[in-house]
Amino acid sequence: MPPLVVFSHLRWSFVYQRPQHLMSRLARHYQVLFVEEPVSQPGPARLESSWQGRHLEVLTPRTPLPARGFDAEQAALLRPLLQQALRQRGLRDPIVWLYTPMALPLAQSLAPSRWVYDCMDELSAFKGAPPELPERERELLACADLVLTGGPALYEAKRRLHPRVHCMPSAVDAEHFSPPALMEQSEALALAERLQGGMPRPRLGFFGVIDERLDIALLAGVADARPDWQIVMVGPVVKIDPGTLPRRPNIHWLGMCAYRDLPALMAGWDICLMPFALNESTRFISPTKTLEYLAGEKPVVSTPVPDVVLLYGAVVRIAAGVDAFVAACEQQLAETPAQRKLRLLQTMDVVASYSWHRSAQTVHELLQSMPARRPAATRLPAPSAVPDEGRSAPVVEGAAALGLPAPRLRAS
Repeated sequence: MPPLVVFSHLRWSFVYQRPQHLMSRLARHYQVLFVEEPVSQPGPARLESSWQGRHLEVLTPRTPLPARGFDAEQAALLRPLLQQALRQRGLRDPIVWLYTPMALPLAQSLAPSRWVYDCMDELSAFKGAPPELPERERELLACADLVLTGGPALYEAKRRLHPRVHCMPSAVDAEHFSPPALMEQSEALALAERLQGGMPRPRLGFFGVIDERLDIALLAGVADARPDWQIVMVGPVVKIDPGTLPRRPNIHWLGMCAYRDLPALMAGWDICLMPFALNESTRFISPTKTLEYLAGEKPVVSTPVPDVVLLYGAVVRIAAGVDAFVAACEQQLAETPAQRKLRLLQTMDVVASYSWHRSAQTVHELLQSMPARRPAATRLPAPSAVPDEGRSAPVVEGAAALGLPAPRLRAS
C-alpha cells in the first residue's frame, strides 16, 4: 500500500471531524501515518505511536520544548525522528498531506513523491495563529500538487492561487447520526439521560468546538429572551477564557463528549443551533455539524455563515441578531406534522448527497491520477510570481462535480 503521511494541527482524539473521516477511509488504500503537533514533555524527544486501524497509525511527538506547533525549533528535533520512523516502517516516497502549512519545513525532509494541501479552514484568521502562517501557505501552494478546500468560500479564495484546486465540502456519516441507529446505542442513550434527562423542554442544542467563532452575546441574548428554553452546549472550550462564557440557569455547558455519544444527546433536542459569529474567523468556515444535525432529522437554525447559506439555505433556517434568531426558533418549534414531513423529505435528499465515503473515493481517484512529481528539492516560484497567462486554468471540483446538490437559497 502506498504511504500517506499526514501532518495535522488537530489531534486524532480531539473532535471527530474531516481529518478522521477522510483518513479512516483512505486507510483502505494507503498506509496512513498521521503526525500530530508536538506535546511538551520532559525527557528526550520521541514519537509515541497508537494504532487507529490496521493501516492507520497516529504519531504524537513528545519533546522538551514548549508546545508551539510545528515551528522551526520543533522541526529540527523531529526531522531525524520522522525519517527514522519511515525507514523502520519501510515507507519510501510518501504522499504528504498537510492540514497546516506550518508543517511544510518538516514535511520537506521526507522526500515526498506528491504534495496535498487540505485547506479545511483559513487558519490564519483564527485566534492565536502564528504570524508566519501566511508565508508558509504561499510556500506550500508553490509546491503542492493538489489543493482541497473545505467549502465554496475557501475555494473562491484559493482557486486563483493554484492551478489544481478542488472544492471538497464537508460530508456526513449519515448512518451514524440517523435515529434508527440509536436502537443499538444503549450506553450512549443512558449517558444522554444522565446528562440532560432532567432538563425541561424545549431543548436547543449545539455540539462542536466552543471558541472565538461562536457568538457568545447571541447565545446569552437568546437565553435571556426565552428563559423557558434550555440551551445545551456540548464541546471543549479552547482559545477563549471559560470565564467569559454566559452563565444562565437555562444554559448548560456539558463539556466534551465522544463522537459516538453525540447522536444520543442530539436525539433529546428539539432544535439544533449554529450560533456562529460573523467575523474573520467564520468567513470561510463550512461546519461539518450542519449535515450531522440534518442526518439526525433535527431542524437547524443558523446565523448567515456564507457556506451554510449557499449549500444548505433551503433546509436550514437562517437568522441574524437575537430577535430574528429567537423568532426563527419559535417558528421551528411551532412546526406542524405536515411541515415536519416536508422538511424531512427535503433534508434527507440533501443528506443523501453528501457522503464521506464518496468524498474519500473522489480523493483516492485524484491521488491515483497524479503522476509522480519532480524531485522534492525542486521548488516552484511563489504563486504571485507566476503570470496568469502562463498557468493552466483552475480545475473546479465543486458540488456538481462531486454529485452534490446545486447551491440553493431559502426563498423569503
